[in-house]
Amino acid sequence: MNSTPSPTSVTTLPRRNQRRRPKRWLPWLGAVLLVALIVIGFVPQPLPVETARVTQGALRATVNEEGKTRIKQRYVVSSPVTGQLRRVPFKPGATIAAGDVVAVIEPMAATPLDPRSRALVEARRDSAAATLEKTRAAHALAMSELKRVQAMFDTGTVSPQDLEASKIRETVAAREVVAAEGALRAAETELAVNNPAAAPALVEVRAPVAGRVLHVFQESERPVTAGTPLLDAGDPADLEVVIELLSRDGAALAPGARVELEQWGGPKPLDARVRLVEPAAFTKISALGVEEQRVNVVADIITPVAERPTLGDNFRVEARVIVWENEKVLKVPVSALFRRGTGSAAYVVRAGRAVLVPVEAGRSSGSEVQVVKGLNAGDEVILYPGDRVSDGQRVQPVKI
Repeated sequence: MNSTPSPTSVTTLPRRNQRRRPKRWLPWLGAVLLVALIVIGFVPQPLPVETARVTQGALRATVNEEGKTRIKQRYVVSSPVTGQLRRVPFKPGATIAAGDVVAVIEPMAATPLDPRSRALVEARRDSAAATLEKTRAAHALAMSELKRVQAMFDTGTVSPQDLEASKIRETVAAREVVAAEGALRAAETELAVNNPAAAPALVEVRAPVAGRVLHVFQESERPVTAGTPLLDAGDPADLEVVIELLSRDGAALAPGARVELEQWGGPKPLDARVRLVEPAAFTKISALGVEEQRVNVVADIITPVAERPTLGDNFRVEARVIVWENEKVLKVPVSALFRRGTGSAAYVVRAGRAVLVPVEAGRSSGSEVQVVKGLNAGDEVILYPGDRVSDGQRVQPVKI
């Protein structure tokens, strides 16, 4: 018996093959996608970089150092005599006027003479008085003789030699009178000085200038010798600043240079002007043990006293000395430049790539530097490029 296939069974087989056929392309599709991902992964991506614009504006070069204030005219009041200092009634900060009595000193009294010494001094005084009377008599006799010889010389009785000898004897007698008077005064003074009944007069020490008391060296009552410092006086409103700069920085300054004083205790910086760069430098050891040649730069404070009432003598300040300034200059951040050979260079972002550009730099303020040649206003430069940026590399500016 022969049986013929049904139409249904014949037509179903090709449909199953048609459903299985597309599955053979799936592995190829996955392979293509994998290769595409690998290729995309190896394509260099733009390097993210921080950038800044080249601008035009004010720039100034400064030298920053610590300074110290001091009063221009400082007076040290000292004891003029040796004696007992009475207590000084003034405290540091007290206001004084020129001529005010700031100290009183009782001169040291002489030591009284014992009876034997006093008798010897009195004997010398009596002997000096007798010698004086003797020399006066001799002088009177010499003067009489001179008059007599002069009259005889006028009549031609004596020779010129006799007249000359008479004049010499009168001169010698006159000088002996002067010496005897001095000896008598010395003896009388010795007796007067060593007289315990004669109390020495008090010595008043007066202020040489109007101002304020800065420091009192000797306040309590005590013996002092001549020349002992008693107190300092001056006018705190008349201040100047002394700044120790490196000698190479001081040599570049000129009188009249601007100085800004910061960290002095007030809210605003103080203005000052350089008055003097001392002509002699000195050697100073830095904190790192390096010998440095430094020079004192003296600047006058021009800010009114009303804006700095608490600033006094020997106060510490931070001085910013302006060496150079310009209100309109092409400038760029210092971090954008780097050394290349004997000069400087920078990377400029152009069409998404870093382009190496040689730059001629000028003055620097520490954070910004003057561009003399190589860059234009508005150029976008890369900050802190380092070794990760190369010429022609694709970059992507980012905001920090």
